[in-house]
Amino acid sequence: MKVAEYVRFDAVGLAELVASGEVSPAELEDVAREAAQAVNPRLNAIVETWPTDDEPTPGSAPLAGVPFLIKDLGVTMAGRRLELGSRLAAGHVAGEDSFLMRRLRRAGLVTFGRTTMPEMAYSITTEPVLYGSTRNPWDPERTAGGSSGGAGAAVAAGVVPIAHATDAAGSLRIPAAYNGLFGLKPSRGRVSMGPGADDIFSALAIQNGVSRTVRDSAALLDQIRGPEPGDPYVAPEPYRPYTQEVSRAPGVLRIGVLPQAWGGRRTAAPVAEALGRTVRLLESLGHRVEEAKVELGAGWEEFVLAAARLMTVNLAASIDELAAAFGRPIDSSTLEPETLAGYRYGQRVSSTEFVTALAMRNRVARALARHFESYDLLLTPTLPELPPHLGTYGEGAEALDGHGWIDRLNDRSPFTMAFNFAGTPVASVPVMTDAGTGLPIGMQFAADYGREGLLFRLAGQLEQASPWADRTPAVWAGNQAGD
Repeated sequence: MKVAEYVRFDAVGLAELVASGEVSPAELEDVAREAAQAVNPRLNAIVETWPTDDEPTPGSAPLAGVPFLIKDLGVTMAGRRLELGSRLAAGHVAGEDSFLMRRLRRAGLVTFGRTTMPEMAYSITTEPVLYGSTRNPWDPERTAGGSSGGAGAAVAAGVVPIAHATDAAGSLRIPAAYNGLFGLKPSRGRVSMGPGADDIFSALAIQNGVSRTVRDSAALLDQIRGPEPGDPYVAPEPYRPYTQEVSRAPGVLRIGVLPQAWGGRRTAAPVAEALGRTVRLLESLGHRVEEAKVELGAGWEEFVLAAARLMTVNLAASIDELAAAFGRPIDSSTLEPETLAGYRYGQRVSSTEFVTALAMRNRVARALARHFESYDLLLTPTLPELPPHLGTYGEGAEALDGHGWIDRLNDRSPFTMAFNFAGTPVASVPVMTDAGTGLPIGMQFAADYGREGLLFRLAGQLEQASPWADRTPAVWAGNQAGD
């Protein structure tokens, strides 16, 4: 199989070829490596690759034999590096497989490398000192997003059809939106964080993947979902496998639209126009769509302050642990300005302030849950603007304290983090593109807790009505696809 053919298949399609004997897992891995070698020098989406020792049985699972990449965070693979995008953790090698890694192996995925991310996942653009900038396949002068930026760029460029990603404030949905991918943040407790952690960022974070097709994300979540011993949160079992939901009609849905974000950040004209086209598409499919007043349960400044306290306290604890483990100083030689500012801010947060921030998480969760009594889904743009150009996002970061940096994150991505507070499932769906630039624009759909199945049903319907999966990034123009 040549790369030009490989990039036209999604993960389920590749696994079907393996199951039928038309291609072997080893052949797919070779093609994926060839694709990586072709595009990574320009995109910088992959930190490293390694020899694989997994030998999946063809047909044993819906994704058996498919090449796969993991993020440099959240999942540990025995004997492989986990550096968190940071000089502080450079050279760290994981001692064991995490629960998620065990499930990825059981799913038959062939993991041959890890993807780039911002330091400590503490940004929504992937431009760390340790790796350098990751570029967007649709426009290499722009960001691929973050913190799962390498995953987004690698999948959008066709290196792999699906890749591991995490999401504590939008880190999965943001690169999905910027790179024209489907990305679903599952309900809190849907995927285990163990055994090394019970939760991450005070239960704001969750793990899954980004993909070019809805059925690939459904197949992945079917393989990795479910509790492990000791998990503090357990999401309800789905009614049926998610792969079955993708082809089911969603019925007539009541969809509430939030066109402008909490906090006053205005949605840019190309995104607002794409939202309008999305509403018209939904109405043409028979859904009832109306603008909704979505209460956050708190003032915006209160919300951002709580987010800053939760994130920086968790960040500070992680940094202290890493510094002690590697005997490295906590200063500008090991940490970037925004990370170091977050560490110092987190050190000053009192126990009372931290508990108050947890109470805010509860208030937001209760407030958003009430809206699902009136609507089946909530719709927002995933992001209020097109992908920024590289180098612009971090301008002036050295002058910000930990609170100021989190304020910037929420200002540039004001629609995402509230649903991490709530713990509800939410998906970025690449329904539209910008006519002027050709860049993808993601639309975010949120459902009530445990209702991922409904999101897969609607996303499957939208995929058929607006087939984004047929697009091949310009990165494969000319003879670079192995023709």
